[in-house]
Amino acid sequence: STLEMNNVKAIQKLAETELRLGLDTKRSWHDDYKDSAYVFIGGLDYDLTEGDVISVFSQYGEIININLVRDKSGKSKGFCFLGYENQKSTVLAVDNFNGIKLCGRTVRVDHVKHYRRPKDENGNEIIETGCAPRTPTPSPEPSPPAPSEKHKRRKHKRRHS
Repeated sequence: STLEMNNVKAIQKLAETELRLGLDTKRSWHDDYKDSAYVFIGGLDYDLTEGDVISVFSQYGEIININLVRDKSGKSKGFCFLGYENQKSTVLAVDNFNGIKLCGRTVRVDHVKHYRRPKDENGNEIIETGCAPRTPTPSPEPSPPAPSEKHKRRKHKRRHS
């Protein structure tokens, strides 16, 4: 939509102005969001899954949470909230992904100052511990048996020719 494109262009203009003026990160507009590691991603293709979004956005940091908003039937509404492990990843995502074409649609990426977790039917916050697939912890390799006394002695009695 036109409003969505205006938001994309406004964010791009902020980034370009900072680059032109050579502002450091301490005075950056991004600094207003230094306490939040969440970004809003809008304009997504309705067929994209959480895994698809994670595949694209994980190139700028470890993703710890994603909330792809869906209607009651389970169909994507075309936007999501994504949480990074490190807040600096949000700056990279906003600067590099805002305005890109993904599946033929222009994507809007912006900071979220105060992310509110979704609530269940009882009004309790839904808290997830992460969204990455869990890999089983590898079991430790069995250590080789210690050499017996017999082998130790034999080693020392070797004759040199």
